[in-house]
Amino acid sequence: MIRLAPALSLALVLLAATLAPATAQERRPSHCIALADAAPGIEYLHKAGYRDPLPDHTVRIRYVTHASFLIQAGGLSAVTDYAGFLGSAPFVPDVVTMNHAHSSHWTPSPDPRIPHVLRGWGDEAGPADHRLSLDGALLVRNVPTDIRSFSGREVGGNSIFIFEVAGLCIGHLGHLHHEPSEAQYAAIGRLDVVMAPVDGGMTLDLPTMIRVLKRLKAQVVLPMHWFGRSTLEVFLTGMSDEFEIEVSQEPELTLSLRKLPRTPKVLVLPPRYMQYQD
Repeated sequence: MIRLAPALSLALVLLAATLAPATAQERRPSHCIALADAAPGIEYLHKAGYRDPLPDHTVRIRYVTHASFLIQAGGLSAVTDYAGFLGSAPFVPDVVTMNHAHSSHWTPSPDPRIPHVLRGWGDEAGPADHRLSLDGALLVRNVPTDIRSFSGREVGGNSIFIFEVAGLCIGHLGHLHHEPSEAQYAAIGRLDVVMAPVDGGMTLDLPTMIRVLKRLKAQVVLPMHWFGRSTLEVFLTGMSDEFEIEVSQEPELTLSLRKLPRTPKVLVLPPRYMQYQD
């Protein structure tokens, strides 16, 4: 009998799991905590309303306001840094995440119809610890970070939320106040898409934020939490040596694992509330 070395056996198991076909009821495995090469090519589909159906293994991301993005895939929806208002459209997401560094990132009275409200800050028991799996199609988890506070520092006061869906790993940095530690970088893993605050002061200073994003190496960076074109332009200039820069006229895009950009890209989406006519 031929005996395989433990490391080789594990590699074969992981390879088999990666090649196994996904069903409609299963979350297509992402590579957040694994090494993977970016797939070639990209297609951004603009002017696709949030009510429109999505092809299999495709994700729609819409910039709603400030730090709130709508993420849709597989018939499920999540909203980041939900502050209680998404627009005039009668829409209730399946999941919302919140951070409480400022009132524009959370609400004490979320819509009671929302099935899952994930708070990014901890309590007396410790930092927030979320790992929510919905219908086997969407996994939402968090990596706690600290924030500045009146007392100096609130440990675990912010969460970087990770959304694993349709084979993609999508990260939202929340109200990030410091560069992640080595352990936090490891917990975040490999990101395909990242939403990053680029105000340059209330969150991280721009040189540090740019360093963080270049280390994360996401193929798509979506700037958020910017208060004027001047700060945004400084950020774009700082990223332009390693990232392509695109400014969209539409608030949303659709993408899939097979259609990520070959060259990393910063895509500026204009925020737009969800309206009846969308």
